[in-house]
Parts: sequence; C-alpha cells; structure tokens
Amino acid sequence: MANESNGKDLSRRRFLKNSGYAAGGVIGGGILGSIFGMNFGGEPEPSTTIVQQTNPHHALMYFTREKDFEILSAATERIFPEDENGPGAIQLGVPYFIDHQLAGAYGNNDREYMQGPFFPGSDFQGYQTRLKRHEIFMEGILAIDRESNKEYNTSFTDLDGEQQDAILQKFENSDVKMKGVKSGEFFQLLSTATLAGAYADPLYSGNVDMEGWKMKEYPGHQMSYINEIENEEFIEIEPQSLRRQHEH
Repeated sequence: MANESNGKDLSRRRFLKNSGYAAGGVIGGGILGSIFGMNFGGEPEPSTTIVQQTNPHHALMYFTREKDFEILSAATERIFPEDENGPGAIQLGVPYFIDHQLAGAYGNNDREYMQGPFFPGSDFQGYQTRLKRHEIFMEGILAIDRESNKEYNTSFTDLDGEQQDAILQKFENSDVKMKGVKSGEFFQLLSTATLAGAYADPLYSGNVDMEGWKMKEYPGHQMSYINEIENEEFIEIEPQSLRRQHEH
C-alpha cells in the first residue's frame, strides 16, 4: 500500500526489498495448512472469480459471498500492486491462496492453544484473541467496508487507489474499532498472508506461473545444485515448483 500523503511507503517495492524471508520461509509451508472447509455465516451467493479460471486451483473453498472476496482481493492488490516490476496480488492468485488457507488449518488455528483467559498482550506476545483467524479475516473484511461507507459513502471496491490506501492505513494504525482484536493485528495478518500468497509454491494456489519467484530470481524447488554449487558468479536458474518434482 502506498500512501504518499503521510510519507509512509508501504509499496510492493518495499515489500520486495524487505521480505526475503518470505521466499525461503513461506514457500516451504509457512501459513499453509490442510484444507478443512468451513464458512463464516451468511447466505451463499453465486461466486465469480477475480482471476481468470485458467488455474484449476482457483476455486473458492471458504468465501460464500462474492462481495467479501472482492473486498479481500482489492485490499491485497493495494498491499502488493501490479507495477513495472511485475504482476500484483490479484494476477498472482493471492486472494485464492488466502481463501484456501482460511478454509484449512491456518484459518481454524488447528493444533494451537486457544483457551482463555484472553487479555490484550504486549508487542512481544503471540496470539491473544479468542477469535480464530478465519473469524478475524471476516470481521476485518466487513469492517473495511463499513469504514469505507462511513468515510466515502460507498463500498471499498468502488474507491480509487488513494482512498483505499487511506482506509487500510487506518487499519494498520489500529484506528478502527473491531470486535475481539485490534485492527492493526488484522492488517498484519492480511499483509503477511498477501506476501505468503505471492511467494508460496504455486501448488498452494498463489504465485501463479511462479511470477513471484521470478521477480526475486528465486529458483524454487530444484532437485539439486550439484552443477552450480561451486560457481562464484550469480547463476540464473529457471524456477521449478513442487508440482514439477511430483511429475518425476
């Protein structure tokens, strides 16, 4: 998200510079979990896709309302926008990656201690809310649209880029009231999940065509580096996904 008015540069260029951990940590697993379908209220509505259905992994597993998925998609695109360096979150399939994660172990906090008491924690403490991650995301998405209607009298998806940035900046600063969690904590989860979707192995629905890896010149999952390990110069290697290894 880029917000020039307050001097804070949260653009993708900054993410690409400061998120080297993502290419090494998120790709191998990170927030990834097995898929256990679970929805968060609301009446199901026909879902449409933001990314063209050329990828068999781009099918919704968690979201049942098209509007909620579109708000998520718009927010991730502001965090990781398309620019001269390459595609943004939507083209990389990040919204589908997050959708699948919310439907699985990550979204349901499987194998995590979730018993009370629940009190606001310090900056050095971990998860301190009774809400599961899928509930935090849904609460956050609804709050984004409420804040948008409050400030601009229209939905978040109808705002221009600068207005969307202004709304997201309020969440990052914890200036928006949310139930059971600070809006800044939701924004942090959203930002982390967006990066994860941009850099995860395409097997998990994000990083379409390994474009996220290509922007960082990351080789992905190579079978071996035996022919390159002693070379002192930088070597460009065509990235490979886990799916390629499964074909052997």
